[in-house]
Amino acid sequence: MTKPYKIENERKPEHDVNEIFIKRWSPRSIDKKNFTHEELMSLFEAARWAPSSFNIQPWRFLYSMNGDENWATFFGLLAEFNQIWTKDAGALVVVLSKKTNNEGKPNALHSFDTGSAWMSLALQARMKNLIAHGMAGFDYEKAKDILNVPDDYNVEAMLAVGTQGEVENLHERMQKSEKPNERKYVKEFTFKGKFPKIE
Repeated sequence: MTKPYKIENERKPEHDVNEIFIKRWSPRSIDKKNFTHEELMSLFEAARWAPSSFNIQPWRFLYSMNGDENWATFFGLLAEFNQIWTKDAGALVVVLSKKTNNEGKPNALHSFDTGSAWMSLALQARMKNLIAHGMAGFDYEKAKDILNVPDDYNVEAMLAVGTQGEVENLHERMQKSEKPNERKYVKEFTFKGKFPKIE
């Protein structure tokens, strides 16, 4: 197991919750050192057990370990900003969801269920003191094309995963924001009964 992340986490929950939810965040100081294929598989194993409507399990993960024959292809999908900090990641992952069920009919919950698989992966990463950072900054259409994604699959996101890196190795503007961010209060996104009128 890798060493605990060194950044101070000042998050404070409003209600009783397991500390793992507070500790999970998305650092950019990420490294490939000591990150193994087996550790990546443990993250996918966590995703395997995520909740799934009708047990369809629509999530799919395409991945490349840093330095393998697919790395340049996956890395080339990323926006320039994300390339700056992911260059030393242990692996890059493209997250897909199957839009249809086993009978070929539309599955309205494909993205919802795949999101639960991502959260399972992210929590497993934090429990193992690994980094898992989700990204939207990449070329979705290019990913679908060059990775041979079938039409009945949706490209959802990319992930950078690895071990803890040194904050000092980040670009200066990223160093300043390299800390857990805050969240809205529960009362801001929960409403008893009907959705409130927007003034």
